[in-house]
Amino acid sequence: MTNPVYVADLQLDEPLVELRVPPSYRSARLLVRLHGAPLGDVVVPLDSGVVEAGLLAKTVWGELGDRISAHLAEDGEPAIGELPEAGLLGSSVCRRRLPAPDSQPTITVVVATRDRTESLLRCLESVAALRYDRFDVVVVDSAPSNTASAEAVAAVAAEWSVPLRYVCSPMPGLAIAHNVALAAVTGQLVAFTDDDVLVDPDWLLETAAGFAEAEVFCVTGLIVPAELETRAQCLVEEFAGFGRGYVARAFDPLDPPDDPLFPFTAGRFGSGANMTYRTAWLRERGGFDAALGAGTLARGGDDLAAFARVVRDGGVLRYEPAAIVRHFHRRDYPSLQRQAYGYGVGLGAYLMSAMRHEPAAVPYMLRRAVPALRHLLSSASVKNSPRSRTFPRELVWRERLGVLVGPIAYLRSVLRLRRSGH
Repeated sequence: MTNPVYVADLQLDEPLVELRVPPSYRSARLLVRLHGAPLGDVVVPLDSGVVEAGLLAKTVWGELGDRISAHLAEDGEPAIGELPEAGLLGSSVCRRRLPAPDSQPTITVVVATRDRTESLLRCLESVAALRYDRFDVVVVDSAPSNTASAEAVAAVAAEWSVPLRYVCSPMPGLAIAHNVALAAVTGQLVAFTDDDVLVDPDWLLETAAGFAEAEVFCVTGLIVPAELETRAQCLVEEFAGFGRGYVARAFDPLDPPDDPLFPFTAGRFGSGANMTYRTAWLRERGGFDAALGAGTLARGGDDLAAFARVVRDGGVLRYEPAAIVRHFHRRDYPSLQRQAYGYGVGLGAYLMSAMRHEPAAVPYMLRRAVPALRHLLSSASVKNSPRSRTFPRELVWRERLGVLVGPIAYLRSVLRLRRSGH
């Protein structure tokens, strides 16, 4: 049994105070932020649920001092030699290029759900707290078994000042649901998330900033755990973790990264729980591949296919770590076992989808089969190196089995769609 880990934010432009949490927690994972921007996370041990402010300051400075200094230098602030317990109150507001209210693009937030009304309401509560002036919300219910979510959304919509609409997708499948929602989108940008997250108040503001250049078609953001209360949730961070780091990146086909698998290692670009597109571009491409996604035989891969399409289309995909959502990982181990297999199936299905839609890319993909296998199998690869020695090997093999099944699952999903008239 893994001890629960306390999860919280640590704002450096506020005074550091003694961290005091229930004694059941043996450690705390803190998302360190300065002027709202995430600099990294630190894990601190807890002695009877307490960490003194001085020790907290030393720990953060020891692990993230270089990033703190770089952030201050970028803002034109004087250099510091340590992190004071009083915090960085005297520093100016970060000079990141955020859109002024009168120039903000309109955004439609799409929240996908299925039979998780309580989780949906928790997500919508965080959406209601967004600090953004020009957005509306569409909740898309994927093949629900009852009307609970529809009734809950109607009750919330009656109280909100922000436009909130409910649409139902009668056929299961996340990509299908997203395509149904796309027809109801009114914003210049469409931001997709799931019902098992909490969005940061500045999520849309930071996302919109990523679209400053016209060639950017998609922006993804940082996903951090909302809680780490169970062994399964802690293992998710080793197995799949949704985080893609704390450095903003642009995935540009004209300036590709040093990656022999680019752009097919689309999982490095972000995740579907935090992705935003230019609405016009996504509609012109017909939305998402309906044979992919949770709820289909393919189990996933819809987000990866769309990410790769952006880059293969000549567009730029930006990863903006300041656009943050917090994800509630699956709490029990059997769910994690299914998730590991599902990730593998989704990956294999995504690769088959890429070959189906772009046959010209098949020789390119085959030439990169060896480095792709190394990425999947090597313990030293970017994918596998974060896993500890005690990480359950069965989860690894479940994922690999899923990768083998994925192409067949995708083709079966395509046939099922055709028979249903889609």
